[in-house]
Amino acid sequence: MPLDPLPVPREDIEMTDSTATSNHAAVLEAQFGLHGVELRINLGKEELFEEAIANDRGRTREGGPDTDQKAFRTKLGVHGPLVYYTDPTCTGRPVKDTFGVATPELEDKIWWKPDFQKFDPDKFDALFDRVVAHLNENASHLYVKDVYCGSDPSYARPYRLVSEYASHSFFCHNMFNHGIDGVENEDGKRWTMINAPSFHCDPERDGTPSNRIACLDFKNRRVLVAGRADYCGVVKKSMFTVMNYLLPEMGEMSMHCSANVGEQGDGAILFGLSGTGKTTLSADPNRKLIGDDEHAWTRIGVSNLEGGCYAKLINLDKEDEPVIAAAMSMAGTIIENVPPLPGKKMEDLDPQELDLFDNSVTENTRFSYPLAANPNVMPGAKGGHPETIVLLTADAFGVLPPVSILDKKAVMYHFVSGFTAKLAGTEVGITEPKAAFSACFGAPFMAQFPSRYAELLAEKMGQHDTRCILLNTGWGGGPYGIGKRISIKHTRALLDAALNGQLDGVETEMHPVLNLAMPTSCPGVPSEILNPRNTWEDKEAYDAAAEKLRGMFHQNFEDKGFGKLGIEPAM
Repeated sequence: MPLDPLPVPREDIEMTDSTATSNHAAVLEAQFGLHGVELRINLGKEELFEEAIANDRGRTREGGPDTDQKAFRTKLGVHGPLVYYTDPTCTGRPVKDTFGVATPELEDKIWWKPDFQKFDPDKFDALFDRVVAHLNENASHLYVKDVYCGSDPSYARPYRLVSEYASHSFFCHNMFNHGIDGVENEDGKRWTMINAPSFHCDPERDGTPSNRIACLDFKNRRVLVAGRADYCGVVKKSMFTVMNYLLPEMGEMSMHCSANVGEQGDGAILFGLSGTGKTTLSADPNRKLIGDDEHAWTRIGVSNLEGGCYAKLINLDKEDEPVIAAAMSMAGTIIENVPPLPGKKMEDLDPQELDLFDNSVTENTRFSYPLAANPNVMPGAKGGHPETIVLLTADAFGVLPPVSILDKKAVMYHFVSGFTAKLAGTEVGITEPKAAFSACFGAPFMAQFPSRYAELLAEKMGQHDTRCILLNTGWGGGPYGIGKRISIKHTRALLDAALNGQLDGVETEMHPVLNLAMPTSCPGVPSEILNPRNTWEDKEAYDAAAEKLRGMFHQNFEDKGFGKLGIEPAM
């Protein structure tokens, strides 16, 4: 449904600092009632670096005050990363506090679910006004950052972040695009986020389950983040959810995936949830990167919704991940929730000295860096139509094959199933791997029903004769706690073989329980690990685990009603 443009003044492209300030102030007052607060507009990253260290204050320790310093420099100063710490209760997405405004005209189009619940429109309006009044009265200054979500003007949306923390403005500058020419009617398409950690919600008064909220208002193109919800990922995932609603409305595909292009122009899409390897596997020195997390597949091909990467740092092997390791010493990057070494101040440490295995703050330590920090990036963060689709999963049960070749029926089944394990730390409350089914490999962010994305994927795969594999980056030889994680070396060899067409027409054997086509050989990979049953000492235990996993797939398919949506069972 087209959204009516809000009546706001048009911004001039070129203006003096004072004109820009008065223009932004007029717009924000007209739209939201924000006034009397100093606006620090579109500061550069060096300025934001210093502002974050000097001004960002909040809680960083359980039971600690709301006056702790949130951002720090390393020994490299402004020439290295900014190190930022979230509230200890928000080291991942605040799933139970994420909502959408249930306006009557959109209510039936949104896929409501436990991690994206309905919020009453009247209560939201009242809460939004209270947050604005709080900022008007208490904020000495706010940071305004103007960027774009999307790298192609045919669908890109202007995005304005108004935040209390300079760290969030810095992150937004990293993670989104700048200067997208040709976007028509920018004022009528712009989304605005008000991000106010200092406002603590009152559940009884505000209708929230806790003292924080992250809520999207699709009708009025606004996002409210308030309270202890200062994980940087909220700034980007909110807009991804927005685009997951808007792109299908245009007849285009939005995707939770990474994407890159080989030397022969052969494009690839890698679907997967956080922690399954999207960022890691897309950072390939032999392929040009389009992006690591959020993309659109439109009539012109694949393009990035973002301008940066947001990688997990926990247990990072620097030899296996040289691109990410090198970026840790670059200016204009943000390290999130990695603690200093014991007895050392962060300002005395080189970023390469940090212990990336230290999970004392969280398992979900993160690193934000510009897309340009990668040595091989596609011009304009765009590519053609993909030749290969990869569905990534991290099987905590050790049952799935390392790689399976999927036909169209199996693609649709496994795409809407979205099986993986929620790896520790990617969401609040998850401390060990837990089996999960997440439709389209990103259910929390999918604003429309899964069948809509499945229809679009099938349509585009058919148009462009795209191959597909299911790639397991999880465990082999037994379940988590007994088996071992499949080595990155073998995973990369399997992926390379698929991308190079070396698995096309290869001999396969069918998994007798899971009905998956398993290659019997692959260059650079021991053939005995390609059938996971071979890696288990106790074959009967494997068979029982496989039966159990198949039952979980069947139950999920039934519970979600995928059959009624036209998806055929493939297992």
